[in-house]
Amino acid sequence: MNAQSEPLLEGTPLIKPSSTDHPLYESLVEACRTVHDPEIPVNIYDLGLIYTIEISDENHVEVAMSLTAPGCPVAGEMPGWVAEAISPVAGVKSVNVELVWEPQWGMDMMSDEARLELGFM
Repeated sequence: MNAQSEPLLEGTPLIKPSSTDHPLYESLVEACRTVHDPEIPVNIYDLGLIYTIEISDENHVEVAMSLTAPGCPVAGEMPGWVAEAISPVAGVKSVNVELVWEPQWGMDMMSDEARLELGFM
């Protein structure tokens, strides 16, 4: 049985936690902040589209991200843009970016900076 078909236990987070204590984490966040949705003048990290940055002990990076909407015109391209931004970070061995739709992205996932920039505060 794969993980996607197993029922979530109560209290299980909908978004897998990131490797925030890994030495590469902050550099990877900054790399993600260089990627923008062409339709929204805010980087994808502050928009809340990067759900998880998981870094293995061997510095292999797994990113789970979403989009503001499934019909986003750059849906097929954005994971590649994220991988291209992360790959050059010193120490990164490999990058895999997966597009996920659960949980669905919502405006409540944006940082305060993004809300302010977009006029929602």
